[in-house]
Amino acid sequence: MAIKILVVEDDPTILESLKALLAAKGYGVVAAMDGAEGVAAARREKPQLILLDVILPKMGGFDVCQILKKDPATKEIKIVMTTALGRMGDVESAFASGADDYLIKPFDSQRLFKKIEKVLGTKS
Repeated sequence: MAIKILVVEDDPTILESLKALLAAKGYGVVAAMDGAEGVAAARREKPQLILLDVILPKMGGFDVCQILKKDPATKEIKIVMTTALGRMGDVESAFASGADDYLIKPFDSQRLFKKIEKVLGTKS
């Protein structure tokens, strides 16, 4: 069974490119374009991993992360926060909200897959 990854990203270009990259590697991909939709999708789809943008409409990534990590039904899902380069404090805030790791945008596919493998404890 394919590992399912939820991508929560409000930039359609980044979202489509992540979906294509992940699908090409054999991952099942689910997408959400705002924080509230991300929480709902995580509860519904039960992915193994969430790639979660920090800046999102409706509900920010840190809030989404905290909600999911406090919910017994979703607290085991691994969360990698994605944040734009140079935003001081985002990395600390990501870990404080319960994130398992983080990626600074823009990132290349090699770094992305290394991070996914590290967090999930898998090798592709």
